[in-house]
Amino acid sequence: MFLGYTWIQWLFFFFFYCFFGWCFESTYVSLKTKKLVNRGFIRGPFLPLYGCGALMMLIVSRPFQDSLLLTYLAGCVGATVLEYVTGVTMEALFKVRYWDYSDSRFNFQGHISLGSSLAWGVLTILMTRLVHTRVEQVMLLLPEWLMTAVTMFVTVCFVADFTLSFRAALDLRDLLAKMERARQELERMQKRLDVILALNEEEKENRRKEREEERGDARGYIALRKEELIAAIEGQFAKIKEALPTSELFLEMRGELLDLRSRFMENVGKREIAQFVGDFVKRNMIRGNPMMVSRRFADVLDELKQSVQTYRKKKKDEE
Repeated sequence: MFLGYTWIQWLFFFFFYCFFGWCFESTYVSLKTKKLVNRGFIRGPFLPLYGCGALMMLIVSRPFQDSLLLTYLAGCVGATVLEYVTGVTMEALFKVRYWDYSDSRFNFQGHISLGSSLAWGVLTILMTRLVHTRVEQVMLLLPEWLMTAVTMFVTVCFVADFTLSFRAALDLRDLLAKMERARQELERMQKRLDVILALNEEEKENRRKEREEERGDARGYIALRKEELIAAIEGQFAKIKEALPTSELFLEMRGELLDLRSRFMENVGKREIAQFVGDFVKRNMIRGNPMMVSRRFADVLDELKQSVQTYRKKKKDEE
């Protein structure tokens, strides 16, 4: 027993509030985006953050049940700490943010904000004073064997779903990293091309000036003695020899560019992106988190979101 509940009862509460949070978030996001959204990290109707948050609220507010103000403050602090730690951990692990308050006033690192912290306090009061008492009554009405059987069944489904979603999140991270490396190589390739073009333009300009000088001196070549003519020819060969390193540099750059292009096509090809988008779990992870952002892979994440939208539109057109 812990704070008056058995471990199976705590687990029951966890899943109930996970489901309650999923209903709330999915409804809110669906209304905001004007389309049905299965919100959350996992594919089932559960949001683990809400389940963890609800249990945290019950635990931190227990010593302050007689004080509404202290219950509110405990909920604000406890939920804010949980939200921040969860956000930082998930971003460090998956390189993306599944929620972001960067556009909100008085936010901290985009993981938490003053508005959400104040709202958590209100939710703590509502849950501990109104919601949880009803949930507890319903739970106590259930036969113990039925509650245990249902909770264990949901636990198995939840663990399986979480495992698949965790693997999909890691695959998303790896794909974003590959796409970013490919993008950087393309940028590097473009810079090298710019250098080559600049070198070629400079070389063309030098050759143009040389031809003008040669045409200007052509009339004087006739009057040159044999030794002077030989010296002039040798001078022209010297100029050609000096231009060789530039040509060699061009060939070296061209080989490097071909190698970069080959690596780009190998690392991130259309087939690999198509495989990711075509996977139901991975595709719906993108769709279920429309507010997902990434500071490190912002451009490539947007590109991947666009690929998901294109895929869905194509499937609808085929139907």
